[in-house]
Amino acid sequence: MNPNTQINGARSAHRDAGTEVPLHTLLRPYSKRLMVFSGRSNAPLAGAIAARLGIELGKVTHKTFSSGEVYSRFDESIRGADVFIVQPMCGNPETGVNANDSLCELLLMVDAAVGASAHRVIAVTPWYGYSRQDKKSAPREPISARMVARALEATGVDRVLTMDLHAGQLQGFFGIPVDHMTAVGILSDYFAGFDDDLVIVAPDAGRVKLNKQFATQIGAKLAILDKERPQQQVAEITSVIGDVKGKTAIVIDDIIDTAGTLCAAGEALMRAGARRVLAAATHGVFSGPAFDRLAASPFEQVVVTDTIPLRAGAPDKIKVLSCAPLLAESMSRIFIDESVSAVFDGKNHTF
Repeated sequence: MNPNTQINGARSAHRDAGTEVPLHTLLRPYSKRLMVFSGRSNAPLAGAIAARLGIELGKVTHKTFSSGEVYSRFDESIRGADVFIVQPMCGNPETGVNANDSLCELLLMVDAAVGASAHRVIAVTPWYGYSRQDKKSAPREPISARMVARALEATGVDRVLTMDLHAGQLQGFFGIPVDHMTAVGILSDYFAGFDDDLVIVAPDAGRVKLNKQFATQIGAKLAILDKERPQQQVAEITSVIGDVKGKTAIVIDDIIDTAGTLCAAGEALMRAGARRVLAAATHGVFSGPAFDRLAASPFEQVVVTDTIPLRAGAPDKIKVLSCAPLLAESMSRIFIDESVSAVFDGKNHTF
């Protein structure tokens, strides 16, 4: 119904009752609000984003019951607000949640926000869980990344803000807007003044476009590793395509998980004559034996962003760069309906 029809109806009712209500008493100034809330997977990142935006992080209660079920409740009114829920789908040992808890908690927060009459609900999940299960590679397997997208949409999220998805087709699993960001600029700025003789190394053919863009930004050469994966989470480097001899080689990937692939790449590059090797990735999952492998690897430095919190016990060679400024800028543009891709000059699809 047209709001003016409602107002006129209300005024007619008051006239019938013998009273006249001035129009200005029925209309109030309206200003859309931006509110940022955090789940338990990465509260420091959410806090840094809120500080960058110049607002307080919203108040919310999270619990895990003795049965293992999670619970979330907003502790303040969110009616009519654009609600940004910062929740990478990762575990956090400090808060006692695993990756599945984080996903469930995100869904519950979205459902609560929809039920509390938020104007829009935006899931800010820079690390998109299950992203590597984006297709069937064996019979009777699930396409888990698609299932997560469907769950978010069914729960009522209006749009998703994410960073460096593992594969471009993940965006096609959604029927709602997906704002895709990249950490290429953050990482390339860090390495730009490192060395005059740099070579950027793609860990496999699927990462060539990303690495070529990275190499172009810092004026470096490009090399490619010929990789085979005989089974899940196992990689073998068969050869190095390109000249790395006597150079500083930087392996760029989107994810470092168990670090098996990365360490194999570092050893292959050293055998090929690289003077020193470094590595960078957007998402530092660092599961299983990752820290031990990296500590024993030839890498001088491994650079990641804070999309996933760094758990205790990390070797000193791991350096974390914050993506909070980039997330905050993108969130502010979503709020005021401006272009997000303009932040990256349209180069935020690195697939």
